[in-house]
Amino acid sequence: MKHPKRLFAIREHSTSVKRECLAGLTVYFTTVYIIAINSRMIADSGIPPGAALLATVLVSFLGSLLTGLWANAPIILIPGMGINALFSYTFVQEMGLSWQAALGVVVVSGAVSLLAASTKLADLIADAIPESLKKSITAGIGMLITFIGLQKGGLITSSDQTVVGIGDLGRSEALWTLFGLALIVILHAKKVPGSFLAGMLATTALAIGTGHQPETASDGSPFSLKEWLSVFGAADFEIGRITFWGATLILSMVVILENVGLLQGLLEDKRKFRPSFQAVSLTASLSGLAGTSPTVCSLESAAGIAAGGRTGLTAVVTGILYLATIPLLPWIGWIPDSAVAAVLITVGGLMIREVQSIPFSDLTEGIPAFITLSFIPFTFSIPDGIAFGFIAHALFKTAAGRRKEVRPAFFVISALFLFQLALHA
Repeated sequence: MKHPKRLFAIREHSTSVKRECLAGLTVYFTTVYIIAINSRMIADSGIPPGAALLATVLVSFLGSLLTGLWANAPIILIPGMGINALFSYTFVQEMGLSWQAALGVVVVSGAVSLLAASTKLADLIADAIPESLKKSITAGIGMLITFIGLQKGGLITSSDQTVVGIGDLGRSEALWTLFGLALIVILHAKKVPGSFLAGMLATTALAIGTGHQPETASDGSPFSLKEWLSVFGAADFEIGRITFWGATLILSMVVILENVGLLQGLLEDKRKFRPSFQAVSLTASLSGLAGTSPTVCSLESAAGIAAGGRTGLTAVVTGILYLATIPLLPWIGWIPDSAVAAVLITVGGLMIREVQSIPFSDLTEGIPAFITLSFIPFTFSIPDGIAFGFIAHALFKTAAGRRKEVRPAFFVISALFLFQLALHA
C-alpha cells in the first residue's frame, strides 16, 4: 500500500500530511451538524429516523472517500441541504410520491448526472461557463457562507422592517463569535498551521467556560441496522407515472447544475473537475439505494480548502470522521454555533477575493457576474443565484450583438436554468 504522501501527491501539492489532516478535521466540525439535520428532514418523508441517520452517515463516508481517492480533491460530499427538503416536502408530501419512489428518483437522477460526468458533456458544460461567472460563483458562495456564519453567530437577526438587522452584540453567542473571528484571522494572517481548528476549539473552550450548555446533536434516535436494512434497496421505480419522471427531471437539473457550479467555484486544479463530478454523481445515485436524498459537493468544503487542504487526504480524513460520528453525537453538541460561525465568516472573506479577477469594466461580463454573486446569498440559493446570472449573461451578450462570444452550450444551460426558475412560479 502506498504511503499517504505518495498516494495523494502531497509534495507536488505543496502541502503536508499534518495540514491535510487538520483541514479534514476543520471541515468535519463545520459540517457534522448536517448529519443530524438531514436525518430529521428525511424522516419527514416516512423513512424511519434510525435508518435515515445511518444512511446519511454511510453515504457521507463513502462519498468523501470517493472524491479523496478517485479525484484526489479536498471536496466533501454530504446530503444537500435544500435538496433534502425537495425530497421530503416536494416529491413526497406535495407531488404524492411514496418515499420508496422518491428514492427511485434519486437513483435515476444520479445515474443521469453520472452519464453527464463520464462523457464529453461534463467538459462541455465546464468549458461553456465564462471565467467571469466562475469567479462570481466562488465569490457568491463566499458571501452565502458569510451570511450563514453571521446568522449562526448571532451577529445578524431577522427584522420585520429591514428583513435582516444587527443582532444583540451583548449576548454571549455574539461575543464568542467575535472572539473566534478575531483569533482565527490573527492566526491565519500569521500563517499559524491549523488556525481554523485552533480558533474553533478556543471558542468552544471559552463558551463552555462561560456557561454554554451543549445541544443535543441528534433527535435521540439511535441508528438501527434492522431499520436500515428494511430501507436499503427499497427504491421503487414508478416508470409509468408522469410524476416520477417530472421529479427525476427536476432533481437531475439540480444535481448537475449545482454541483458543476460548486466544483467550478471550489477547485483550483480544473483537471480534478471530471473525476470529482463523477464521484459526486455516483454517490448521489448510491444515496437512493442507501435510503437518503442525494449527496452534493459540500459548500463547507471551502473551510477545508481555506485551512490548507489541497488533496484528497482532506476528504478521506473527513469521511472517516463521519463514520465515527454516531457514537460521538452527544459530544458534538458541545461545539457552539459561534465556533462554526467564526470559521464560516473567515472563509467567506477569503473567497470574496475572486472578484478582483472579474472585468467589471465590460458591463456584459460585470453585471451578470454581479447578479450571480449577489443573488446567491440574497436568494439563499446557489442554483437560483447561478440561474439568474447565467440568464443575464446570455441575454446581455445577445442584446449587445456579441452572441458569438458565448458558446452554444451556454445558451442551452441558460435555457435549462430558465426552466428551473419557471418551476418556482
